[in-house]
Amino acid sequence: MRTIKWQNGTVITVDQTKLPLETVTLKIKTVDQMAEAIKNLRVRGAPLLGACAAFGLALAACNSKASCVSEVLTELEDAATILKSTRPTAVNLFWAADRVLDKARDFSGDVEELKALVVGEAQSIADEDAEANRVMGENGAALINDGDVVLTHCNAGELATVEYGTALGVIRAAWKQGKNIKVIATETRPLLQGARLTAYELKRDGIPVTLITDSMVGYVMQKGLVDKVVVGADRIVQDGVANKIGTFTVAVLAHEHGVPFYVAAPKSTFDLTRKSADIIIEERKAAEVTHYGGKQVAAEGVNVLNPAFDVTPLKYVSAIIHEGGVYYQKDFTQFKTNAPA
Repeated sequence: MRTIKWQNGTVITVDQTKLPLETVTLKIKTVDQMAEAIKNLRVRGAPLLGACAAFGLALAACNSKASCVSEVLTELEDAATILKSTRPTAVNLFWAADRVLDKARDFSGDVEELKALVVGEAQSIADEDAEANRVMGENGAALINDGDVVLTHCNAGELATVEYGTALGVIRAAWKQGKNIKVIATETRPLLQGARLTAYELKRDGIPVTLITDSMVGYVMQKGLVDKVVVGADRIVQDGVANKIGTFTVAVLAHEHGVPFYVAAPKSTFDLTRKSADIIIEERKAAEVTHYGGKQVAAEGVNVLNPAFDVTPLKYVSAIIHEGGVYYQKDFTQFKTNAPA
């Protein structure tokens, strides 16, 4: 199923903050509504944020009352600034916004043609992501053996992408090939994307899943209960992989216990002009940690550190799966000079 759709000037998606207990459809009609949905995690997941940014610019184009192309371009640039200000870490959002803007800037035609071009480019980004995820899944499934227990952290499934998923795409592809696999999903504190979203997706699809707390990862690996780890990514740079907070911990534990640690991400997540030190790590509000289910659980006024992401050095990554194939440790040296082919 498509997580996000363009329908007659409206973006249709699901409010992920309501899952798994409610399925609430969002009908986003303006750039400001899209920005609010991104910032408040109604939509989330690096590849999906790329599509959201592109469709956000499509909304700006369709809602424009401008009478000349230059005015539409100005409105698109203003919209891109708003969308880019929402979440700083996932590179797909910036990549998609810049791709649409570049296409619009190179355009020669009238206003209505420009609007159609922007909508078409946004749809292309969505379609390409869906296809990339399916190909990526097939590429990664080759690394999963029959009988494997695969651990995943956060949600890198259908809900985090336009369709199918990155890390969960690998798991889905292996399952569809008839491999008898099981999944261990971490709850993923503080917002429980693993418990709320990953466990929901896998259970819905009939793939065996066991939910654990984040602090149990060392235990299940020490007991030999995990064969592989597959996670997604929000930005891949020359020397590391930025992903949901806690990923670095999982990677170190996997390394210590000899468990292969795989990352699945499309090429739009690669940002090889930068290093780990260049990544802006999003710091989210304290209430996400001090409150649970709307109820305060921490001492009033306690200091809180709440980074949304961490960066895993490439030395802990066994392979990176993408739609073009698989990069192994020996291939990572090229990241300093070349974008992925």
